[in-house]
Amino acid sequence: MAFKEGDFLEVEYSAWDAATNDLIATTDEKLAKEKGIFNKDSSYGPTLVILGSNSVIKGLDRELRGMNLNEMKKFTFKPEDAFGSRHEELVRVMPLSDFRARELNPYPGMRVEVENMAATVKSVNSGRVVVDANHPYAGRDITYEVRIVGNITEPAQRVEALGKTYNVKPSSVSMKGKEMVLSYDSKTKKNADYFVGKSSLVASILSLMKDIDKVEVQEDYERAEIAKESEPKKAADGKD
Repeated sequence: MAFKEGDFLEVEYSAWDAATNDLIATTDEKLAKEKGIFNKDSSYGPTLVILGSNSVIKGLDRELRGMNLNEMKKFTFKPEDAFGSRHEELVRVMPLSDFRARELNPYPGMRVEVENMAATVKSVNSGRVVVDANHPYAGRDITYEVRIVGNITEPAQRVEALGKTYNVKPSSVSMKGKEMVLSYDSKTKKNADYFVGKSSLVASILSLMKDIDKVEVQEDYERAEIAKESEPKKAADGKD
């Protein structure tokens, strides 16, 4: 089976630094725990990969297209097909005072933003901070073991998969011609993360699903639920 640009695939994978054999990422929760990289805030299990959307490294996007459903394969990618080459001009020395002005206390390994680029603090000493805006695995060969476990073709199921990716899976999804209707019931916690995720979901639907011309979002709120969500603030204010 050949997959093509725009396909929505459910993929299981593990990735290693080919030089050190250190596990750097996986969808397998058990393996993550065994190798000491488990993150309680991460979601494990098959992940959504949309071919051609830059959701995975270039080499993996290319190789997935020639795989079969439920086939396990292993690939090792050179930097140009993985996380790119290292560029020494992206390593900079900055005054510690710049971070203090932003109320930051830098330490090695800390991720920061420098001139609209994500960077990693490499060292802190003598009032100077060395930051590296290269990808942490730039310049490295990366090995992937990967299996495609699903090919999502139904529009509603594609939206549900996208919603799960942004942590805003709709309570229900329906179609009206070329209009997609997303519903969020009163049980959905509508905090700041919800509104950001919902905006990203709508943008992704219109960008990635060319058969959809319009997205309608329906939201239900209940008085009791709103009161419940406001309770912590009332307690902090010392009000009954």
